[in-house]
Amino acid sequence: MTVIPLAALAVAAAVLALPSPAVAHPFGDPQTVSITPDEQRPDVVRVRWRVGGPDDLTLLGVSLGLLPADRVLLDGAVDYRTTDPAVLASSEQFPAYLLKQITVADGARQCVGAVAPLKALARAGATVDYTCPGPVGTVTVAVRMLTDLNPAYRAMATGPGGQRAVYGSGEDSHDWTLAGGAPTVGSASRGRSAAVQLAAVVGGALLVAVGALLVSRRVRRRRAVA
Repeated sequence: MTVIPLAALAVAAAVLALPSPAVAHPFGDPQTVSITPDEQRPDVVRVRWRVGGPDDLTLLGVSLGLLPADRVLLDGAVDYRTTDPAVLASSEQFPAYLLKQITVADGARQCVGAVAPLKALARAGATVDYTCPGPVGTVTVAVRMLTDLNPAYRAMATGPGGQRAVYGSGEDSHDWTLAGGAPTVGSASRGRSAAVQLAAVVGGALLVAVGALLVSRRVRRRRAVA
């Protein structure tokens, strides 16, 4: 009788513990966010958001009541259709959700957001211009997109001068230096740390999957020889 090493059993168990693709929407491609100043208007901060996977737009559309609830199947799979992004883009609910989940503050002063016309939402994303009470130097940008649907969602963010951050549940607010100084150390270091952690998780999952595949092939070969 073939005996599978304990290490191989551990690898196989880890693979079985990974989320099923049918319910792994938060574990797919992360959302992306870019924060930039407006060169012509020193009091305006521009935030551009893009979804990680188009099926996440379907999930959001169901949550906002714009799409039928049966578009999310019992096993967690999403019945995505190419018309879904246009349904969200033409609604009033999605821009309102966008302005609620992404906020910008200049110190204690809140900046007022205006959503640009939404075109090709799945590919180009959504852009919001936030007008602050005066010229901005460092602003606090909060991003909570989709984390109300599942706290596992993440957003990779970039800003001027190579600033980076990872938004997620519990870490939904970061400071960004747009003018008048060097990037804030806390925000940049937290972003790099979170990015390294996220990369490590993804890399580990890939290694586990490859290990399980090799084990499976070895077992099949031994059975064939026997």
